[in-house]
Amino acid sequence: MDWPTIASLGTAIGTLVLAIATFVSVVSGRRAARVAERALLARTQPILAPSRTQDPETKIGFQDNHFVRAAGGAGIVEVTESVIYMAISVRNVGPGLAVLHSWSASALDLVSVNDHADLNTFHRLTRDLYVPVGDIGFWQGALRDPTTEEFATIAKAASQKQRITVDILYGDHEGGQRVITRFLLTPHDEQWLATVARYWNIDRADPR
Repeated sequence: MDWPTIASLGTAIGTLVLAIATFVSVVSGRRAARVAERALLARTQPILAPSRTQDPETKIGFQDNHFVRAAGGAGIVEVTESVIYMAISVRNVGPGLAVLHSWSASALDLVSVNDHADLNTFHRLTRDLYVPVGDIGFWQGALRDPTTEEFATIAKAASQKQRITVDILYGDHEGGQRVITRFLLTPHDEQWLATVARYWNIDRADPR
C-alpha cells in the first residue's frame, strides 16, 4: 500500500470537510447577523400616519410668522398671492423616533398611483421636525415662488377643491430606514381631511 498517497488523500479530504464546515458556519453566521440587524432596525422604524380625529389641534408657525391650526386627522392648505402654506397633523405609529427630511406636493390627478415623486424634486425642510413614538406631530411646507408650475398646480387644485397629494420623506434618528409616506388631502367642509395612500421604502427593497 502507498501510505504516503493514502496520507495525502486523508489530509485533502479532512481539509475539504473543514472548508465545507467553515463555509456553512460563515453563511449561518451572516444569516444570523442579518436577522439580528433587521430585528434591531425594526425596533427603531418610524411609520407616519394621519393623527386621529380626537387628537388635539396643533398650532404650527412658519418662518414668516404666519400661523395655522391643524385639527386632528386633518391638514391645512392656505393660498395667497405669494405663498401657499400647507400642513398636516400626523401621528408616529412606529416604534422609532421619526425625523422628517423633505417633501413633494402635487394634484392627485398628476401623480402616479404606484410611484412616488422623484427624490430630486423634493423640498428640503428648513427646520428639523421630529415626531415622537406613539405621539402626534406635524409636517409643514410652503411654496413661495408664484412663477413655478408647482405653485400654479397646487393653487388651482386648492381653488377647485381637488385632492392634493403630499409625499413626505422621513427616517430614523440616525438618518437611515428612509420611508416615503404619501398623504392625501381631501377638501371637506372648511378643512382638508388627511389619509394615507401608500408607503415606499427607500433604503431597502419594497415589500410590494
